Amino acid sequence: MQKIKSLMTRQGLRSPQESVNDLSPIESFRIPTKEEVRELHEEPTDPQAQQEIINSIEEVYFSNDSFDIVKYELERLPPVLSLQDLEEYRDKLKQQQAAVSKKVADLILEKQPAYVEELERVTSLQSGLQLAAVICTNGRRHLNIAKEGFTQTSLGLLANQRKRQLLIGLLKSLRTIKTLQRTDVRLSEMLEEKDYPGAIQLCLECQKAASTFKHYSCISELNSKLQDTLEQIEEQLDVALSKICKNFDINHYTKVQQAYRLLGKTQTAMDQLHMHFTQAIHNTVFQVVLGYVELCAGNTDTKFQKLQYKDLCTHITSDSYIPCLADLCKALWEVMLSYYRTMQWHENHDQDEAEVVSSDGNNVIGSEENSFDRNYVKKKLEHGLSRIWQDVQLKVKTYLLGTDLSNFKYDDFIFVLDVISRLMQVGEEFCGSKSEVLQESIRKQSVNYFKTYHRTRLEELRMFLENETWELCPVKSSFSILQLHEFKFMEQSRSPSVSPSKQPASAVSATVTLFEQYCNGGNPFEIQADSKDDETEDVLASNGYESDEQEKSAYQEYDSDSDVPEELKRDYVDEQTGDVPIKSVSRETLRSRKRSDYNLNKVNAPILTNTTLNVIRLVGKYMQMMNILKPIAFDVIHFMSQLFDYYLYAVYTFFGRNDMFESTGLGLSSSRLRTTLNRIQESLIDLEVSADPSGTLTAAEERKEKVPSPHLSHLVVLTSGNSLYGLAERVVATESLVFLAEQFEFLQPHLDAVMPAAKKPFLQQFYSQTVSTASELRKPVYWIVAAKAIDYEQMLLLMANVKWDVKEIMSQHNVYVDALLKEFEEFNGRLNDVSKRVRIPLPVSNILWEHCIRLANRTLVEGYANVKKCSNEGRALMQLDFQQFLMKLEKLTDIRPIPDKEFVETYIKAYYLTENDMECWIKEHREYSTKQLTNLVNICLGTYINKKARQKLLATIDDIDRPKR
Repeated sequence: MQKIKSLMTRQGLRSPQESVNDLSPIESFRIPTKEEVRELHEEPTDPQAQQEIINSIEEVYFSNDSFDIVKYELERLPPVLSLQDLEEYRDKLKQQQAAVSKKVADLILEKQPAYVEELERVTSLQSGLQLAAVICTNGRRHLNIAKEGFTQTSLGLLANQRKRQLLIGLLKSLRTIKTLQRTDVRLSEMLEEKDYPGAIQLCLECQKAASTFKHYSCISELNSKLQDTLEQIEEQLDVALSKICKNFDINHYTKVQQAYRLLGKTQTAMDQLHMHFTQAIHNTVFQVVLGYVELCAGNTDTKFQKLQYKDLCTHITSDSYIPCLADLCKALWEVMLSYYRTMQWHENHDQDEAEVVSSDGNNVIGSEENSFDRNYVKKKLEHGLSRIWQDVQLKVKTYLLGTDLSNFKYDDFIFVLDVISRLMQVGEEFCGSKSEVLQESIRKQSVNYFKTYHRTRLEELRMFLENETWELCPVKSSFSILQLHEFKFMEQSRSPSVSPSKQPASAVSATVTLFEQYCNGGNPFEIQADSKDDETEDVLASNGYESDEQEKSAYQEYDSDSDVPEELKRDYVDEQTGDVPIKSVSRETLRSRKRSDYNLNKVNAPILTNTTLNVIRLVGKYMQMMNILKPIAFDVIHFMSQLFDYYLYAVYTFFGRNDMFESTGLGLSSSRLRTTLNRIQESLIDLEVSADPSGTLTAAEERKEKVPSPHLSHLVVLTSGNSLYGLAERVVATESLVFLAEQFEFLQPHLDAVMPAAKKPFLQQFYSQTVSTASELRKPVYWIVAAKAIDYEQMLLLMANVKWDVKEIMSQHNVYVDALLKEFEEFNGRLNDVSKRVRIPLPVSNILWEHCIRLANRTLVEGYANVKKCSNEGRALMQLDFQQFLMKLEKLTDIRPIPDKEFVETYIKAYYLTENDMECWIKEHREYSTKQLTNLVNICLGTYINKKARQKLLATIDDIDRPKR
């Protein structure tokens, strides 16, 4: 039953007959009898009924093949057999068998087409296999024929061909080895031609080839030889790299860089390059200084070569100092220019490589390595800028401090400053450095030099002042200090770092850096041979002519050069200042001699002396130095202020000091002027005649900073009444001082711009307390003239002879008024005579008249105070006299109001006061002297008040006078 059920499930693939044959004998179907067939046909054909019959079959019949059906059925028989039960059970089994048989027969009939079709396929497959067997048999037969006919011959040909190829390869290898053996000759030739990239490329290729043939015994020695050759190439390459430091050649450097790139040592090459630059700086400065030291020594003693650079610098003489400094800076410029051009080469090369990489992005790894190398080189070069400049600064600093420059000529020292200023400009353009090392070293030298220079100039100024006759120095009305050679630098607008004497001629070139300007040739430290003839641009230029032929040509050039700026007659002044040799004659001087159209009374012509011009020139020189070197600006301005202080003190000492008038309170200076004069005397004037040997060292040092007080030249006469007691000299002195103060005011913005912020209060104090007091010196100077020009004592004598106790009112003024007016007329005449020699400015004229009128009015009050007896009519006569004086005086002068007019009128009116009013009046009017107030009490009120009241008023006067004592 299990087989049947399985067959039912698999839908059998074989024919019914075959299926029946495959059954076991037990399971084989027997041929049903007719009766059975009939019964089978009589069985219901209902599929559902058949399925129920099949389902009623016990499970055991569907078990495995080892199941014994007969045994099973026999064992199931009951102990007591019943024929009827057996027949019934037998019929049941027959029905079950019939149902299964029918089901099987139906399934077989159902699968019959598929079976037939599959059988045909099997038959077709069998035919194909038979054909394949025939083909294989034929193939084997043909292969045997090919083996016997062709295989042995072909293999022989192949073996011969392989042997031929091996022999060709061996021949090629032998030829390569032969070529390798001869490469050393070619390498030597390439090195001589300085084809470093080609030599390295060839050597690397040879090494690669040698490694390929290293299995040959002859190659091992060649490989070692190639390695030695490569090391030799690297050594020569390093030497070639060192040559870049002094003379950059773009083709040479390109080959060197290509060679290092082939070696894969780009970073190493940059490290070596910086080492070579450092060494080049040291070797360059040493050789330059050594050359000058040996030249000055006059022998080739090798002891100098063993000295350190610092010690070598101390052997430079003063004569060779400037040429050596110039050559030193030239040599260092070449080194820095080479470094600058090296950086330029790398910048351009990096740009080209970046463009190539952007256009071809295949080799990413290689481009990243190149980018890393480029960044390393760029950073190394940028960092090297400050290192190179620091080395340059230290070398120049050592040279600067190796020699004492305090005794150098001014022009020579200015040239040194000029060179260092240009060098600092180079440093700023080179790496943006402020050159603190150079600034500090040159500041030390400058301060040291300037102290000595300033001390000498002060001594010269004292000598000039003591020999000054205070004559007017004739200059054009259009004269300006900017026309002086010393101030030419102020006409050129320049940046603080640019050299003062060598400025670019065009505005375009001002924007070009020195490296761009001199990149293709030239040197910013070249001393121009014709620079001395260019007065407007070179501070060291000479403005004179050395021969008569040149003087003659100057006369001939006058007519065609009429538009030359009108300047001071330089030769007249320069002979005293020493700025220009005595024999030199300037163009301006020769022209001014030929067309002497100077008008002494010209309103705009400045009043100044030769000494004034000398001070102005010194100020210009000081400003030149300050303009070049900003760090010493305070020291320079301080010394400039001392020049002005000493000039002011000299004018005051010569013309303004008079103890007699100051003690009387008539010519007292302002408190600010007195403070300034006291400060100058304490800080600048050496009042001791000779040094005290017992003095301390500190006191001796302080005295070195001071100058003896000047003495007026014996040629200047201040005691003659005809010359108004030296009025012309006094005018020239005071007005030249005022002119000097005006020039300092003009220069204040320039000084303020360079003065350090911390020191600006000093500059402000100097201008507010010293420069601005120059005009105040007029009062004490001209007060002395006013006090002596008119005979006030004679006027007091004439007033003493007047009777003031008249009994009737007078209609005629007294004689002393006419005498006083006559004195004023004579004063006015002498004033006009003086003005023919020297222009008297309006402020001077006004001060003179003001002083004279004020002294006259005070003399009138003093005369009225000397009156012993006075009546009311006498008081009226006083008023009449004063009114007559005022009326006539106003015709002589334009001063309005008349100075001290109220001083006289108030005193005269006080004669009419009562006792009570007099006490209040005395307290309110303290400008009168004790004598004048006492006279009012005794003469005016003496006859109207008692003794006690008079004593009270006199006590009040004494109380007022006590604080004045």
